[in-house]
Amino acid sequence: MKDYTVTIGLEIHAELKTATKMFCDSKNDSDEKKPNVNICPVCMGHPGTLPVINKEAVKHVLKVGMAAGGTLADFTEFDRKNYFYPDIPKGYQISQYKYPLVSGGKINGVELTRVHLEEDTGTSLHEEGDYSLVNYNRAGVPLMELVTEPVIHSAKEAVNFAKELQLLLRYLRAGEANLEKGEMRVEANISVSKDEKFGTKVEVKNLNSFRAVERAIEYEVKRHVEVLEKGEKVVQETRGWNETKEQTFSQRKKEDSHDYRYFPDPDLPKLYISEIPEFHKDNLKKEIGELPWEKRERYKKEFELKDEDIEIFVSSPEWGHYFEALIHDFKSDKKLIKLASNYITSDMLGLVKKNPEIWEKKPIEHKAFATLVKMLGENKLSSRGAKDILGILFTEGGNPEKIAEEKGLLQKNDEGELKKIIEQIIADNPKVIADYKAGKEASLQFLIGQAMKATKGAANPEMLKKLFKAVHK
Repeated sequence: MKDYTVTIGLEIHAELKTATKMFCDSKNDSDEKKPNVNICPVCMGHPGTLPVINKEAVKHVLKVGMAAGGTLADFTEFDRKNYFYPDIPKGYQISQYKYPLVSGGKINGVELTRVHLEEDTGTSLHEEGDYSLVNYNRAGVPLMELVTEPVIHSAKEAVNFAKELQLLLRYLRAGEANLEKGEMRVEANISVSKDEKFGTKVEVKNLNSFRAVERAIEYEVKRHVEVLEKGEKVVQETRGWNETKEQTFSQRKKEDSHDYRYFPDPDLPKLYISEIPEFHKDNLKKEIGELPWEKRERYKKEFELKDEDIEIFVSSPEWGHYFEALIHDFKSDKKLIKLASNYITSDMLGLVKKNPEIWEKKPIEHKAFATLVKMLGENKLSSRGAKDILGILFTEGGNPEKIAEEKGLLQKNDEGELKKIIEQIIADNPKVIADYKAGKEASLQFLIGQAMKATKGAANPEMLKKLFKAVHK
């Protein structure tokens, strides 16, 4: 395998979040369960109907281009891509060919070729027997197509790119890009060769999960190598992915662009982007906000958080917002900020995972959580005490300070009080004391544990350590 060069390019389709479809006023609703209700004469291709461009969909794609640092087109037009499948009733798809909305750019270190806009197709349902059904609710939904340069060299790199694109679409509120619902579909163009030249390209279509993307690419690379090792040639074709067998399978010979007979759509106007005020770069920039990679950099620089914590807050904007609201009054106190991050990403997420319905119904108030973190930072609580209070806040709510008092969880820092407890533990454990004096460090931990038990976890462990050492110097 190490003697071969793997080259991968991705084509990713993502449905855009708009109220209506791309060229008509039918509802854009991916959650609609009833078939063929969000349709009209325009998206069904009835003779004499005229399409109208959805401005919001165009804006979404331009924002993606801005975020990626691509070149936004000044002139653009829509084309007819001709092919005859039952999921497109008019016999052609409105897409973009020569003049895409965005050219170039880079996401997650991967260079882009283009980003353009088209309409989605209907959904074919193949029933048992000799017939199929078509649901046209999806036909005409705004669809962004993004094409990368062939600069990806592993399945993992391909998955990381797709995940970052999904995240970007969500940050821009351009689409949910849920693969399981078909809102984002990945196609991988894969070639393998023994030198710097590209090998024969095979396209694997409609991969509907990140796991499928990774497994399908890995399978294809292995298959290509096996074919080449036998001295045979890889056939250029389009293949599908069988999730159950975890294998690709041949679908059809790959079409070339001339097979689609592209030509400019005569029913749609040409667009001059610079002449449309709301598409001006300054206006687009105002609406974009902080991007995922910018947030990563800020969290690292300002808060010095662990990479795994940063990724949780970046990949889940809801938790990112919660974290920022929680630390709002901490100013630049990095100790408290890190404590808050640790308790959210470990303890809090653990509680939510076990009982998500409690969190959905009534999440812990930011102010209460912040108070708990401050108490911990001021050594008013032990780690154990803080975890216990957090559990109570999660299930019952309340005030952390009152809970700490009522449950006797306030950390004891009074030296005089702790010395009495220590004296009793020394009297009860002469053998352990002897072992400690003989140099067994583990004995000290046992003694501290006994003191914590005696105070029901309320003693300051650092204070205990100091006092035990002072008594037996």
